[in-house]
Amino acid sequence: MTTALIVIDVQRGFDDAEFWGKRNNPDAEANIRLLIEAWQREGQPIVLVRHNSTKPGSPLRPGQEGNEFKSELDGVIPDFLVNKSVHSAFHGEEDLHAWLQERGITRLVTCGIQTNRCVETTTRVGGDLGYEIRYVLDATFTFDETAQDGSVVTADEIARVVAVNLHDNFAEVTTTRAVLT
Repeated sequence: MTTALIVIDVQRGFDDAEFWGKRNNPDAEANIRLLIEAWQREGQPIVLVRHNSTKPGSPLRPGQEGNEFKSELDGVIPDFLVNKSVHSAFHGEEDLHAWLQERGITRLVTCGIQTNRCVETTTRVGGDLGYEIRYVLDATFTFDETAQDGSVVTADEIARVVAVNLHDNFAEVTTTRAVLT
């Protein structure tokens, strides 16, 4: 059965620690690359998603170096490319849902940046649309955030909560190793 790998927002702008702050999971990019290589070997479809930010000052704005894909995606020729300015890849300029439906693809593996933003939102929307999704937590990363009360919520805490929210509700939360074996 065909399973599409959805690689979300793996862009250079997320390397800007001054803009984003402290991140977690330094192995995320290596795990994303392992998934891509496995999909390429098996001839399974790969969808790349690019976030084209409309926010002034964002390193992800079109025309900025940060809008470009990271080196881990070098040499990847996607079967489908989605450009978006919102969180879900299902609400991009290109119609991901229609593309998947036309090909009879009902199984997805999601990975990329950020754990709790675009990867989570794409997974939630996909789950609601009826796709069977495996969300690869160790092939994502996010950043520390400041809560409404001024306290810091660490990226690891955020990732843990995302995993709890998604698992058995919108997706199976899993690891790179589990997907590859």
